[in-house]
Amino acid sequence: MKEYWTSLASLLGVLAFCQSLLQVIFPPELRFACLKVFNRVFNLFSSYCYFDITEIDGVNTNELYNAVQLYLSSSVSTNGSRLSLTRALNSSAITFGLSNNDCIVDTFNGVSVVWEHVVTQRQAQTFSWRPLPEEKRGFTLRIRKRDKSLILDSYLDYVMEKANEIRRKNQDRLLYTNSRGGSLDSRGHPWESVPFKHPSTFDTLAMDPVKKREIMEDLKDFANGQSFYQKTGRAWKRGYLLYGPPGTGKSSMIAAMANYLSYDIYDLELTEVHNNSELRKLLMKTSSKSIIVIEDIDCSINLTNRKKNNNNNTSTRNYYDPEMRCGSVPGPGEDGGNSITLSGLLNFTDGLWSCCGSERIFVFTTNHIEKLDSALLRCGRMDMHIFMSYCSYPALMILMKNYLGYDESDLDADVLKQVAEVVDKAEMTPADISEVLIKNRRCKPKAVSELLEALKTRANRNLLQNGILREKISEDIMEDEEQEKRALESPPNEGSEFEEPCKKQEEEDEEKMK
Repeated sequence: MKEYWTSLASLLGVLAFCQSLLQVIFPPELRFACLKVFNRVFNLFSSYCYFDITEIDGVNTNELYNAVQLYLSSSVSTNGSRLSLTRALNSSAITFGLSNNDCIVDTFNGVSVVWEHVVTQRQAQTFSWRPLPEEKRGFTLRIRKRDKSLILDSYLDYVMEKANEIRRKNQDRLLYTNSRGGSLDSRGHPWESVPFKHPSTFDTLAMDPVKKREIMEDLKDFANGQSFYQKTGRAWKRGYLLYGPPGTGKSSMIAAMANYLSYDIYDLELTEVHNNSELRKLLMKTSSKSIIVIEDIDCSINLTNRKKNNNNNTSTRNYYDPEMRCGSVPGPGEDGGNSITLSGLLNFTDGLWSCCGSERIFVFTTNHIEKLDSALLRCGRMDMHIFMSYCSYPALMILMKNYLGYDESDLDADVLKQVAEVVDKAEMTPADISEVLIKNRRCKPKAVSELLEALKTRANRNLLQNGILREKISEDIMEDEEQEKRALESPPNEGSEFEEPCKKQEEEDEEKMK
């Protein structure tokens, strides 16, 4: 046993001597140079090339690393043998990705690539203003040399695009509002946000299916139209005007649009914006893929129709009058110091500042479209005008499905016939009909009968009011006709009070001539 340990010690001594001799003959610099030459020779004959994507680029986070990590968390990762599960902040979904030092094969346009997630311990850190994580993380992309141009030109852009789609899908949408009085939040932003949880979708929206499908196709064309807008030289934005009586679903339409496109919503309160410059700054702080909303624009600030104002004003006005150029705008001190002009709002939606971002939708709502200035309504500002009407028969069937779970086949044919006859005459909004169904949702037959009764009552009331109105109009017409008839039948001598003074004046003039 003693001999064994003696032999082992002798062997270790020889190895240590050889190592020392090797370090003297081949110093670290020479070994590093030999290794570098070996790698170059190996790469020269290898058909593959490698790209490293590190998590930290200097002191900044590498966005490409985050994009690759998110992209590999999609269905591509189901091929991996070992996966890691994560759930991000403000996210409603659990995602999975590659575990440490695991590999996965992906295919793009018939070309196979290999991703490896490399995790190593970081060496002792030198002084840094920003502490670095203990582990050094990164992805290594292995591709064939002949596919290098395809991967660098198209594949990485494809990865970034898919990562943005996944991020937008997984992350909860936000509802923003501008801070009161133009103040800034703790991060210096003029917008405050809360998670957007509105459940409205186009499936639940009470609207004519044909019109609904037209709006959905228009939204989808806009979202997929980046190349079209670039080719035509237009800013990548679109405007929608929602108008109609209160309770017809304008706010629900906005929520359905946001959920359909997975966009954030910026609810702009114009009464809290002091001037045009502040309005531009708010626009600059909005993100792409968002919907900028101004609700009840006819009530927010005084931006009424200039034609009506000009007709009501008999005095001549110069073009350089600010109200002629900017609409009827309150002066300083009115409206709490608000001095936004129509010109500023038009530039906000269609001027040079409107293209400081991309993929934005502007939505204005109003109950009285006739009060808005025509300059605000033209195409390029409000491209699509959507009339939110009273509840029609198809819209009512959608509400029955939403609240009661009834299809047309579940209802009696006689009930359907009566509903179809009175629903247009009743002129009830989806909000009114929804309230009737909500109150009686525990007893579905009662809900249907109550709704039918409410529709008939409202239809009869409307017919009565229309009859009274028509009767009043006909009475006014008949009275005007009678007055005109009496005026035509009356003798010329009797009706003229100015005839005798005129004769006297003529006689006096004749005497003077004589």
